Amino acid sequence: METTVAKAQSQVYNEVLEILLDWGLSRDAAHIANAILLLLCLGLVLFLADHLFRKILLYFIIRAVRKSRTRLDDYLLRNRVVKYFMHIVTVVVAQQFLPLIFLGFPGLINGTLKLTDVLLIAAVGMFLNAVQRSLRDWLKSKKAFEDKPIDSYAQVLTILIFFVCGIMIFSLLTGQSPYAFLISLGAASAVLLLIFKDTILGFVASIQVSANDMVRVGDWVEMPKYGADGDVLSINLATVKIRNFDRTITTVPTYAFISDSFKNWRGMQESGGRRIKRSIHLKMSSFRFLDADDIEKFKKYRLIRDYITQRENEIAQHNKNIDAESISVNIRRMSNIGVFRVYAEAYLKENKRLHKNMTTMVRQLSPTPQGLPLEIYCFTNDIRWVNYEVIIADIFDHLMTIVPEFGLRIFEEPAGDDFRDRVPV
Repeated sequence: METTVAKAQSQVYNEVLEILLDWGLSRDAAHIANAILLLLCLGLVLFLADHLFRKILLYFIIRAVRKSRTRLDDYLLRNRVVKYFMHIVTVVVAQQFLPLIFLGFPGLINGTLKLTDVLLIAAVGMFLNAVQRSLRDWLKSKKAFEDKPIDSYAQVLTILIFFVCGIMIFSLLTGQSPYAFLISLGAASAVLLLIFKDTILGFVASIQVSANDMVRVGDWVEMPKYGADGDVLSINLATVKIRNFDRTITTVPTYAFISDSFKNWRGMQESGGRRIKRSIHLKMSSFRFLDADDIEKFKKYRLIRDYITQRENEIAQHNKNIDAESISVNIRRMSNIGVFRVYAEAYLKENKRLHKNMTTMVRQLSPTPQGLPLEIYCFTNDIRWVNYEVIIADIFDHLMTIVPEFGLRIFEEPAGDDFRDRVPV
């Protein structure tokens, strides 16, 4: 078969050469003109064939894609896999006709064929890379893989494809086996490790992040060291892209999620409850025991009516049992800070926007120079940021406004006008 093709090519070349000689060209000039003419013809044919065949092929592929239920073919089309496949066909066809074009220049045939071999390897590499990009996009569209670092593995595969293509091109141009290149590569491994340090660290970190399920696309992460506080947009081989809540983008090295500490709010998002942990600082000089009028007033407060009645009976029974004189040191009495704490907890438990299956409490923290912190600890049943802030504001609007009803005062540092009001006129 090869002999038949070679004879046909030789016959075509000689016929064109005879025509050029008949036009009065010298034999050397005729060979050059013949090669240029055939080269132009081949280029034109390949250009037309590449575009026309691609258009025809795309027409039928697009029709098939529209009828197909899978989305993989859509991604193959989007990543121009057909285009890169046609490049392979074009180079293969060119390889078959180049011996005809340079038949008058035998010394150039091997060089041009070697060049087309290099182009063929590059075309195959581009084709395989387009296929793997299509697979990447297809996997990212699947729910099972939407939070996995697919981009990292795709980048590693891209590097591997072009690395293999580079070794093959090196072997082709130098005439040495690929093992010689790998041996020389081993000798330069220290330099390569230094050059590709971030890539290697990123690859290892991507595997660890994925295997340990530390970070997913869509997670809310917080890394103060890098100024990152927002949602993870993508996890690549070298970087993790985070969109902060102020709509800025922060890029963090992937290996930083292994070497540094960070906060992942995924647990809060999955639990359905978002924590409130905030204190009201009460002025300790406003604390006092309740008298009979206070008790009667608080019995009218719906949230603590039953508590006041029950507590009053318990204290009265206790004081009767100990038969103590009616002075504050000897008897038990209710205090305004204690009643307010019970009221605040009852208010939280009745609030329909708080999570009922999570901890809800009001507790005293250690006294400070800024008063006694009364901490509100609970969880909202809405984790959305705006709604969460509205719930907090509603709770503290009410509690801080109701504080004076219990004879308490909120501590605050004196302002400038406080001092001016005390200066005698």
